[in-house]
Amino acid sequence: MRLTPELIAQAPCYLNAVKDRELDLRSHKIPAIENLGVTRDLNDSLDLTDNDIRSLSNFPSLPRLKCLLLSNNRISKIAPNLSQHLPNLTTVVLTNNAITELSDLDGLAGCKSIEILSLMDNPVAKKKYYREWVVWKIPSVRVLDFNKIKKTERDRAKKLFEGKSGPSALAESIAATKSSTFEPGEGVPLPLKSSVPALTMSKEDQDKIKAALAKATTLDEITKLERALKEGKLPSSLKDQDPSNGGKAKRQKLSADGDEQEEEEEEEDTEMQ
Repeated sequence: MRLTPELIAQAPCYLNAVKDRELDLRSHKIPAIENLGVTRDLNDSLDLTDNDIRSLSNFPSLPRLKCLLLSNNRISKIAPNLSQHLPNLTTVVLTNNAITELSDLDGLAGCKSIEILSLMDNPVAKKKYYREWVVWKIPSVRVLDFNKIKKTERDRAKKLFEGKSGPSALAESIAATKSSTFEPGEGVPLPLKSSVPALTMSKEDQDKIKAALAKATTLDEITKLERALKEGKLPSSLKDQDPSNGGKAKRQKLSADGDEQEEEEEEEDTEMQ
């Protein structure tokens, strides 16, 4: 179901447990974020849990929004300009999505106010240096996957990813590793043009093959005719044949040949007598 202005207008809106105004758009199988401009930036929290969203993108400017709840979607990409549209995010819950690489989290790095972040049950959470990378890229985070960030983790992140004159080789290597997640319709290569010229067949030749198919009696004959029609090649046996009466003409020729043979046999019998 698309996230239409009508769906947004009909969605429940209430004060949640922490007295924030929350818009509830859970469980609608929404495939993409759109049309949120109609909310007029009146919400502190947006709940899009249990949908089918694949990309955390396409937000309008919503400076009031502080909390994004996006568990149980299919998000694999985060827009690099997310912070421009949601500059005051403090809580982002992305539990059980499809974020794969550490570099896929770069879109959150610009959000300087994020304090609570959940990436549990994403492939990225199993990556080596996962917590250190998040701490280094998003230093404002205090709680990651419902566990407080420790000072030792911050110190380790700094040691791993900061060099004397910039990011360490390890940091550059992680940043260069891009996700290979495929989205339908994205980056689909155009079909290659064949160097073999396409064969064309006139309607008359097509009719000849179709007429022959209608009269075919064996599977082998049908297969050959169907292949000829697909490849655009007229079989030699059908050349110079009128599709409407080609079979009839062939039968007449065979009949005439048979009559001539009978006449020759009768003449031979007469001579023998």
